[in-house]
Amino acid sequence: MDIQYSAEELAFRDEVRAFIAENHTPEIRAKTGKSMTGYIHKEDHVTWQKSLYAKGWIAPNWPVEHGGSGWSAMQKYIYETEMTRAGTLRPIAFGLKMVAPVIMEFGTEEQKQTFLPDILLSNVWWCQGYSEPGSGSDLASLQTRAIPDGDDYIVNGSKIWTTQAQKADWIFCLVRTSTEGRRQEGITFLLIDMTTPGITVEPIVLVDQTTAPEQEVNQVFFADVRVPQANRVGKENDGWTVAKYLLEFERGNAYAGGLHGSLGRVRHIAEQERSDGGRLIDDPTFAAKLAALEVTARAVEFTELRTLSALGAGQRVGASSSILKCQGSSMTQDVSELAVEATAYYANPFDQSVLDYGANVPPVGPDYSVSAAGRYFNQRKATIYGGSNEVQHEIVAKRILGM
Repeated sequence: MDIQYSAEELAFRDEVRAFIAENHTPEIRAKTGKSMTGYIHKEDHVTWQKSLYAKGWIAPNWPVEHGGSGWSAMQKYIYETEMTRAGTLRPIAFGLKMVAPVIMEFGTEEQKQTFLPDILLSNVWWCQGYSEPGSGSDLASLQTRAIPDGDDYIVNGSKIWTTQAQKADWIFCLVRTSTEGRRQEGITFLLIDMTTPGITVEPIVLVDQTTAPEQEVNQVFFADVRVPQANRVGKENDGWTVAKYLLEFERGNAYAGGLHGSLGRVRHIAEQERSDGGRLIDDPTFAAKLAALEVTARAVEFTELRTLSALGAGQRVGASSSILKCQGSSMTQDVSELAVEATAYYANPFDQSVLDYGANVPPVGPDYSVSAAGRYFNQRKATIYGGSNEVQHEIVAKRILGM
């Protein structure tokens, strides 16, 4: 495939850049720049996402008939690259990029009409109920039960590490509806209203002690929660098929733009910091580390382009999403580690109040040092969520390499 931009694609790139400059406000940019998790106040996310909706850019991967942009694979790539390179606030993925494709593929017409418009408009927020205590990467061992009762299911159990559950209106869940046969054969995919009686959300405070609005993960408890069977997506006990389809989208994220943007920020830090009387960027050892990561980021970019080309031809992402997940998540960790190395001892102080937008507490060190360590520690999770990289290596070995 031709990876050079055409004149039309360059014009589109300039349009994306102009849109970012006009709509990604200085206030949102400042809040995003201080965030260690990528999450800020919900109303800020909604404001940004509604501006994307008004432009027709909120769901570039959706089919046109459901509100998608109708872009080519290269336009989608340019859009993702420019957004991540500019460090824009990322649209919340759980509705737009995860459950929406599942509803389109496996849902009933009534489910499509009920859920998709509100997801597109950012009127309804979703979270993901997959992992459980003791059932992380071994997702098939989940124990949350859903017992049929008339036209409903009665759900009992809990989900853990549930990102942004405290802000979500709905949760999509994997639940066990049968204990017979293989573990994967007794799982069902349910859509659950978070306001249903019997649901409790408790925050999990991490080592960074992050609180609202950045507070990220939670445990969700279900105690005799009544869920209409009409909210089941796909057939009963066929949720594993639905779950695997969703994970293709969770694992197939675009990483390259964000990696290039983050590496650009590391380069900027290294140009400011000093080493042995000169600039850190001129230190041969550090420069070699940075160059190696830039080369690997370019390789990730080419892999994404191949994947997007396949999607543009109507092909499934399949196991290739596991390659992107492994390399992209590992690179994200490597870049955040190099940022801490470049920031050096300025990365040590931690004061939560400094991270609050509008705070008048002066940071210890330059602005770029404020969130460097927090982002580093937060990204330790990147090789675990979405299926641990160890599991993804097995998928690549079996399905791509035939081992």
